[in-house]
Amino acid sequence: MDSDQSPFLVIWEVTEACDLACVHCRACAVPARHPMELTTCEGFALLAEIRSMGNPLMVFTGGDPLKRPDLFQLLAESVGLGLRTTVTPSATPLLTQETVRRFQQLGVSRMAISLDGPDAVSHDSFRQVAGSFDRSLSALQEAQRIGLETQVNTTVTRYNLASLPRIAEIAATMQARLWSVFFLVTTGRAQCADDVSAEDYERVFELLYQLSEKVPFDIKTTEAQHYRRFVAQKRKAEGGIQRSWGTSAVMLRQAGINDGKGFVFVSHLGEIFPSGFLPISAGNVRQDSLAEVYRKSPLFLQLRDSNRLEGKCGACEFRNLCGGSRSRAYALTGNFLAEEPRCIYQPRKTAAFV
Repeated sequence: MDSDQSPFLVIWEVTEACDLACVHCRACAVPARHPMELTTCEGFALLAEIRSMGNPLMVFTGGDPLKRPDLFQLLAESVGLGLRTTVTPSATPLLTQETVRRFQQLGVSRMAISLDGPDAVSHDSFRQVAGSFDRSLSALQEAQRIGLETQVNTTVTRYNLASLPRIAEIAATMQARLWSVFFLVTTGRAQCADDVSAEDYERVFELLYQLSEKVPFDIKTTEAQHYRRFVAQKRKAEGGIQRSWGTSAVMLRQAGINDGKGFVFVSHLGEIFPSGFLPISAGNVRQDSLAEVYRKSPLFLQLRDSNRLEGKCGACEFRNLCGGSRSRAYALTGNFLAEEPRCIYQPRKTAAFV
């Protein structure tokens, strides 16, 4: 795949509406839908253009996608176009067992469910709605029963740092295919006080690496691109042993992918962002071609040029594999080309001067 021409992953935030009130919510979701959301017809046109760009993984997210009454039409259109289609519903009363079965019947490739704590007390306090944890497990259990592939999404914060192994156990019990571990970006409702330190990131990386040797699912990180650096260092220290287990396999498939580089996000209003965590718009699908924006806009071109990276990211020998979170750099410094603020690694080129 040429990531300069075709994204590996397209995420469409079909609505900002959601009945949860998560403390870290990127979208600052509210219960009511926005009157200017992309229409069904506009959604069909967007999906057709996405398909014309290649065969990216297509993710329907929110808010809560189930707040849109036309969601099943949109999913059916995506599947019909031949896109590998994933949906990330919120664990509310809208997520019934019948809904899970409908996803499978439409040909959805995977359903992603968030688990941010290993029990109802921790998870529901994070989501701020009682019953969310039980609904998450019910949806995962129904998917397991009918054979619908699932993934578990977890956002790492100071509140669940010690609970990650227990969440991994639940993912294994539910036979999830992937554990997608998100690292906090302080945008939307997320606060700096909720985040963990750069040293904690390294400790979580070690945990994920050790777990990946024994769990039955793949593990990937979101907005922690420097986990790839960590894995590369580990493999080198082990003598370059080739492994078939999750972390290395996923890392090889997504090496170099970053905000705006193999990745594009379309908001509920049609704004084209490099990531949902990097709120700088490069255009709008109502007026602009998604393909043209992705391939030629100055913002996306800058993000794909690792020679523009600043600070130690620019000097780092892992910059093409990793590149640091451009979203976190922007959130914490106001400069999306600045060095990754939650990375402790000192590149070889600068280590001699420290």
